Amino acid sequence: MKNMLFILMSLSISFCCSCQNERLDPERQWSSYRGYYASGVLDQAGLPELWNVSGDKYFLWEIDIPGLSLSSPVIWGDKVFITTAVSDQDTSGLRTFMSGSVQPVNDTSYHEWKVYCIDKNSGGIIWEETACAGVPEVKRHPMSTHANTSMATDGEYAVAFFGSEGLYCYDMDGKLLWSKDFGLLRSAFFIAETAEWEFASSPIIHKGVVIVQVDVLENSFIAALDAGTGEELWKTQRDEFPGWSTPNIYSHQGRDIVAVNGFKHRGGYDFQTGEPIWKMSGGGDIPIPTPVIGSDLIYFNSAHGRLSPVIAVKKSAIGDITMEEEETSSEGVEWYHPRGGAYIQSMLLYDKYIYNTRLNGQIQCYDALTGDEIYREKIGKAEFFLSSPVASDGKIYITSVPGEVYILDSGPEFRIIGQYSLGDVCMTTPAISNGMMIFRTEHSLVAVGKE
Repeated sequence: MKNMLFILMSLSISFCCSCQNERLDPERQWSSYRGYYASGVLDQAGLPELWNVSGDKYFLWEIDIPGLSLSSPVIWGDKVFITTAVSDQDTSGLRTFMSGSVQPVNDTSYHEWKVYCIDKNSGGIIWEETACAGVPEVKRHPMSTHANTSMATDGEYAVAFFGSEGLYCYDMDGKLLWSKDFGLLRSAFFIAETAEWEFASSPIIHKGVVIVQVDVLENSFIAALDAGTGEELWKTQRDEFPGWSTPNIYSHQGRDIVAVNGFKHRGGYDFQTGEPIWKMSGGGDIPIPTPVIGSDLIYFNSAHGRLSPVIAVKKSAIGDITMEEEETSSEGVEWYHPRGGAYIQSMLLYDKYIYNTRLNGQIQCYDALTGDEIYREKIGKAEFFLSSPVASDGKIYITSVPGEVYILDSGPEFRIIGQYSLGDVCMTTPAISNGMMIFRTEHSLVAVGKE
């Protein structure tokens, strides 16, 4: 009965959303982290061939955003959504490089967690709301913030997740519809529990249902909530180390499945019931990249500890598909490389190639179906990269931490065709909309594109 109620509610909400948003094609919206189902792709966007942000006509607008945040921009129609956490003290900004230290920032200052809705065309603030305020429940890594997760929207609801500070759902005009407190969510290094690094798994919305993946030190879970009411539809416990990956959705034989990255339990869950369908263990033991969905395959990568795999899992996978040592494929896995995955960045599937970028600027291009490596090259000089790649109209955009944007030709040949500077630190993934890209830098939200 509960599962039937879930199905009816999902269909009803999905129908309602489609009626209200029939003029906007969801596939043309950048509705969550990395856009439509985390693809990182928006073709026919009409972006300029080459940009020079330093003062020329392609610099559309810039708005200062207070506080610290690593949330990426999310767009629906003319509305851009962003979050931040604002301290009443100077918290000295973000560290922009990796070091051996894993200890968190000792910050017990008073914070306000804010949600901004910004006009895509002008950069003006349409509305801003303070979701909550107080001293953060957990600490953060020096390269992290107390507002790491990107928002998700379906054109009717806009959802922001602040980890231990709660999950908040607004309508498109900024009215708070509901909130959910999951309690203390300790996103810490599992072998050094004092190394609290803050929460970073972004929510997603699918058919009127909010999905959250919560991999923490105690009581990890994945859950589905009704987007209109916040009612918990199902919640499945996970035996998992803390992770920072955002879930995704794929369909197989008429069934929607939630794909999650993980170390002890990478896998797929039934969207309607939360029942596990398949699982795989192993790989990088601090998983951060988001699964990427292809026609028949789901792509995973991770890198920390002994292994750094790149994996193409079949959508037909069921049961435990953990790879045996020296295996490169199996009944549930199309291909498997034990080395080469990225620690931070999600991969990019574009046309028939999968692109993997790493912290040092190395980019690997694979044949998406066979896993054959096409090329392995280096972008930049001594730069550091955290942003995941995005693509539009045959071009790939990769942003370094110092704010250099590199434009590559897609396809089997490595070729850098353009480069420009944002003029500020950039540790987040940009959003693409018609005629423009929107970047979240350390201090600002910046739109570059065509008038």
